[in-house]
Amino acid sequence: MNLPNTLTLVRIVMIPIFMVAILLKLPGGKAYFYYQDQVAAIIFVLAAATDGIDGYIARKWSQVTNLGKFLDPLADKLLVSAALIALIQLGTVSAWIVWVILAREFAVTGLRAIAASEGVVISASKLGKLKTLAQVVAITALILKDWPLSYLHIYIGQPILYIALILTIISGVDYLVKSRHLLLKAKK
Repeated sequence: MNLPNTLTLVRIVMIPIFMVAILLKLPGGKAYFYYQDQVAAIIFVLAAATDGIDGYIARKWSQVTNLGKFLDPLADKLLVSAALIALIQLGTVSAWIVWVILAREFAVTGLRAIAASEGVVISASKLGKLKTLAQVVAITALILKDWPLSYLHIYIGQPILYIALILTIISGVDYLVKSRHLLLKAKK
């Protein structure tokens, strides 16, 4: 197995570790250990960072594989989905926002599957990458409860989450519009 695919698998393995770090609570909802939010955020950011690193290495070293094309977007969706679902459980994010984000992810994944059956690869667009960046920043800020900016009464997590939501919708529509010929062909 090459290095990019190994990094992608590491990202997937980090997801349950992240989930334990963010959700493990004492009775009454108190943190299980000091700096629990910071540890969860660090794990999340490290896992998210492997996304850019594995893709860069795969392209630079010509190690793009079919396994990587399958696992990389799956790992991204699993990580973001896990984080958003954890934030619902913690009462930080509204379920409807997570539903919209996950619905877009399922739709794009289905679109990519249709494209793959036609021998077409749909790469991440700039809008899709910007959406992912906004999601990662928002999720990180929400995990940290906007720390350390919250000391200055500056709260960025929720506003950036709404920006991510808008980018999620726009990029989803963009994928559908650009791939409508595949959908029309698959319909026949």
